[in-house]
Amino acid sequence: QVQLVESGGGLVQAGGSLRLSCAVSGSIFSINAMGWYRQAPGKQRELVAAITSGGSTNYADSVKGRFTISRDNAKNTVYLQMNSLKPEDTAVYYCAASLRGADYDYWGQGTQVTVSS
Repeated sequence: QVQLVESGGGLVQAGGSLRLSCAVSGSIFSINAMGWYRQAPGKQRELVAAITSGGSTNYADSVKGRFTISRDNAKNTVYLQMNSLKPEDTAVYYCAASLRGADYDYWGQGTQVTVSS
C-alpha cells in the first residue's frame, strides 16, 4: 500500500507561481513512477508531469517550460513547481503513484489550484 497526501494548492494571479508537494508513505520501494494529474471542471483528467524511479521526466505540452517535477528521496516527497501560471491551469491537481507499466495505482485526495486573470 502507498499513501499520498498533496498540499500547496491555492489561489494565485496569472503569471504567478505555486509549488505543490506530495508526501509519500507506505511501500515506497515498490513505486516505479510518480505523476501529477489535473482535472478541470467538465474536462477529462490529464497527466501533467511524471518522474520515474530513474529520474526521467516527461511533461504535457501545455506545461513544458513552465512546470517542473522533482523529488526529494530523503523526504519521500514529490514536488510540482508551477511558474507562469495561466487561468487554464485552474484544476484539481492529483498526485499518483505507479507500481508498474503505464497505470497509476494510488492517488492522493487532490489539491485545488485556481489561477485568476
